[in-house]
Amino acid sequence: SDHYLEVPYDLSDVMFITTANILETIPPALRDRLEVIRFFCYTEEEKFHIGVRHLLTKQKEAHGLKDSQLDVSDAAFHAMIQSYTRESGVRNLERELASLCRKAARKIVEKKVSKVIITDKNLSKFLGPEKFEPLLPEKKDTIGMSTGLAVTEAGGEILFVEVALVPGKGKLLLTGQLGDVMKESCYAALSFVRSRAEKLGIDKNFLDKTDVHVHVPAGAVPKDGPSAGVAIVTALVSALTKVPVRRDIGMTGEITLRGRALEIGGVKSKVLAAHRAGIKTVILPRSNKKDLVELTPKVRKELTFVFADQVDQVLKVALNNSEKGKVSAGTSSKASQKKKELV
Repeated sequence: SDHYLEVPYDLSDVMFITTANILETIPPALRDRLEVIRFFCYTEEEKFHIGVRHLLTKQKEAHGLKDSQLDVSDAAFHAMIQSYTRESGVRNLERELASLCRKAARKIVEKKVSKVIITDKNLSKFLGPEKFEPLLPEKKDTIGMSTGLAVTEAGGEILFVEVALVPGKGKLLLTGQLGDVMKESCYAALSFVRSRAEKLGIDKNFLDKTDVHVHVPAGAVPKDGPSAGVAIVTALVSALTKVPVRRDIGMTGEITLRGRALEIGGVKSKVLAAHRAGIKTVILPRSNKKDLVELTPKVRKELTFVFADQVDQVLKVALNNSEKGKVSAGTSSKASQKKKELV
């Protein structure tokens, strides 16, 4: 019975469909009664086709433009997706197209032109300066820095994990607005490295006179979750052994104190973020191999995937082999030998 009109009606053949961006905020009792269907973020190619086939036509009609009066090149579409939007869907892309249509309509009404052509060269004249710059890997292999993969409300992103060693008394410093789970991953990573120090070619007493600082840019953005564990261990081992991490590798995975790489979620979004950033190799826990079916053949073909059960397997791939013989001043020959065995 409707509580406003007090009219009875039959709901026996009605299917209710509801949408949400965040599943965790739905009350558990209600969520238990729902069949959850997850939709992952669109790929850039999917956004392009949605924009060309649907959104542009819709906005032309809304702004009184004929098809012959506005032309947006493919390159301009890709530039809008990459540099003017950062989202999992296409709402902001539609807003940018609406802005183009308004400005094109004004030019035509003022009889300055009969047709407006938008290309990637003149796009900034209509939409202003680019709003987003792509996060790209470092220009060279770097000691103490690894590239992790994360999922945000805007889709997949790459993130950099930085480790610096400073004189101190064994403190672990954590910055970058890390959540409780991610902080725990940092503590687990440090404990794992300490337990395997000799095998990794690291002085087992390295904390006696050293503080370890872990930072994850950008500092203004909150970050949480266990999937950065593998990237944290890699950056930490790199800083302690002075062996650079390969810049063309992105990685994700939760770790245990025994060095196991555990399954994580959001594989499709993370891999797409790596692909956009120009990363060539993605390291995933072996348990996530099944998730590659969600990727398009094009993405699978253009990336190399490494599946790991243990962190040792990650380190063997992620650390720069060409640097394995280079040892910083003061490192013992024993540590050098251990480092060679590692890589």
